[in-house]
Amino acid sequence: MKKQLVTKKESAGVFGLGAVVYSLMEIGWRGFTHWTMTLTGGLCTLLMYRFNVAFRKIKMWKKCLAGCAIVTSIEFTVGVLVNRLAHWHVWDYSRERGNLMGQVCVKYSFFWFLLAGPMVVITNILRKKVFHSRPRLKA
Repeated sequence: MKKQLVTKKESAGVFGLGAVVYSLMEIGWRGFTHWTMTLTGGLCTLLMYRFNVAFRKIKMWKKCLAGCAIVTSIEFTVGVLVNRLAHWHVWDYSRERGNLMGQVCVKYSFFWFLLAGPMVVITNILRKKVFHSRPRLKA
């Protein structure tokens, strides 16, 4: 298996796009966002992109599961840092069922599982059309 490389240009572009889209989604959902979530969105998107490049032949549901795990893990980590340690109170899921320390919850993790599918398709299009590489998608 030939190793796929992600260039610095790709990384910067994907991070920027993810930061903007994540922020817009949050504004659409909650009515506002925070700069830490902009950075979190960029990082999540970049890691999902890199996962998609590295494991391009695995099935879509596994990519969705990985995307869900990536986003949930990063949101938990950022949540502990900004909400628990810095006391910025950016979000609080403590009233949601199945929450972990009020930072992540089952409901939003499930949403990320569902959103990961379109993200895989979008990142494949980006890689092929913008960065001129050929992704392979396995259903």
